[in-house]
Amino acid sequence: MKVQCLNSSSIKTRNLIKKTFAELINEKKELNKITVTELVKRAELTRSTFYTHYDNISEVAKDYQLQTIELLCSDDLKLNSKQDIKDYFKNIIECLKQNEETYKLLLSANESFLFLESLKNIASDKIYDALKNEYIDKYLKLNISFLMNGILMEILKYFRNESNYSLDEILLNMTNWFDKIFN
Repeated sequence: MKVQCLNSSSIKTRNLIKKTFAELINEKKELNKITVTELVKRAELTRSTFYTHYDNISEVAKDYQLQTIELLCSDDLKLNSKQDIKDYFKNIIECLKQNEETYKLLLSANESFLFLESLKNIASDKIYDALKNEYIDKYLKLNISFLMNGILMEILKYFRNESNYSLDEILLNMTNWFDKIFN
């Protein structure tokens, strides 16, 4: 990303670019079908304004991914107990609820699997680090992987309107499955 010093005007412009990008990804379903020309026209920006903030469309997608990963997987958030992990699950669902429309747009695209894989890996590592001293089990990473894959696929189905469950029901089941696996 190009702009290093983000003032309020730059933040508003970047947010407009990301919002417009999210609308386009929902319509096109694929990142490679979105053009800078189309994005700036819809956002009523100049090409030079876009290029002041991003080098290309892929950078806008990466910016969304990084923003989300920072919110959900902050290094400042230390998980030291099973309760911390359950609270972490709750924080993830709350973040998704607060930005529900944006995630519906972004996760409708085919490229969402790469994003979800990154998110799964970061969250899995955080959970593993929290449990590795308590559970001396050669299947610990595998159990975490199964849990996180299931969670993220249910979240993906929810945001693609393919789930019969609310985010609150998914959270309840996340914590129930966590308890079943790690108790």
